[in-house]
Amino acid sequence: MKEIKAIIQAFEEAEKNGEQTALATVVKVVGSSYRRPGARMLVTENGVLTGAISGGCLEGDALKKAQLVMLKKQSMVVTYDTTDEDDAKFGVGLGCNGIIHILIEPIDPHQEHHPITLLKACLEDREPKVLATFFDLNQQRKPQVGTCWLKSSQAFINSNALPTGFSQRLTSMADRVFAEKKSWIAPLEHQQVFLELIEAPLHFVVVGAGNDAIPLTQMANVLGWEVTLIDGRENHANTNRFPHLNTIKVMESEKVVDALKLDKRTAMILMTHNFNYELQVLKDLLPISIPYVGILGPKKKLLKMVENLEKSGKKLSEEDKDKLYGPAGLNLGAEAPEEIALSIISEVKAVLAGEKGTPLREKSGPIHEEERN
Repeated sequence: MKEIKAIIQAFEEAEKNGEQTALATVVKVVGSSYRRPGARMLVTENGVLTGAISGGCLEGDALKKAQLVMLKKQSMVVTYDTTDEDDAKFGVGLGCNGIIHILIEPIDPHQEHHPITLLKACLEDREPKVLATFFDLNQQRKPQVGTCWLKSSQAFINSNALPTGFSQRLTSMADRVFAEKKSWIAPLEHQQVFLELIEAPLHFVVVGAGNDAIPLTQMANVLGWEVTLIDGRENHANTNRFPHLNTIKVMESEKVVDALKLDKRTAMILMTHNFNYELQVLKDLLPISIPYVGILGPKKKLLKMVENLEKSGKKLSEEDKDKLYGPAGLNLGAEAPEEIALSIISEVKAVLAGEKGTPLREKSGPIHEEERN
């Protein structure tokens, strides 16, 4: 989502300056590549790049193709075969072993629902969306339908480029993406369509504005997470100490949960170093509806909190306990505040992604699952 925000901002700046733009999107990968389907890069006519479609290996050639797309005002699909041992033709050693298909589309700002407007619609609320992008690998240099359809749980948007009669079929496909929570590449007549699940950015609620919260919120901010910082102490929770944050709340513990909009893409860490403050917040969270609640400190602290809650008549279900992570963080051997922050950030990312946080070398298969076809 951070990349999408940057692309939208770059497009708006280019439009203000009267510059043409093109959007490059990874639509399909066979084998290994640095970026997966859904990776994007905006290119301006002056050669400014925002986002990335590889680890830096393909951008130079893609820039030339994008400038051609802007000149002809016609989209195309470009294929890079990094399984070819003679990768000198790209000017670098790619270090990958896959075939990467990239759709490059000229952006017409006068079109009502061009690809950037559809990306903007993804940011309007925290509802998950499915974005449909058509491409034809058999006729790569022919004009492509491209990014033309977006659906949320309540409504959909389609551009004039969408072929007649496709919307109902796309709706059925999108419902499958919502149900399985996975993107999907599917054949549709003579073309293929990349049905991309776009979820809301992770909302990271940090309860506690001590010194150890500074590197934690900085790291979360770099990742593009939406960070809310909460503390009862105004001299701790302020923009002088946290200039990188937009949302800082100073409030009593009893008001914390009511002040938040919690959803399935929300994670919370309790790190005020004030046992009673955190106990009240945890009490108000029950039953826990978010996937991650971290408790900074030793295991006995969490056990004591659970004991106090149960003595007060707030019995935690097994499902509630499964969402509590205390001590918070992965076992990285962390000591310094920055290391502890990395440990917590890593655990939150793993939990929200449904992973265990184990070393990649222990995976028997590829790093990424293949997109379904």
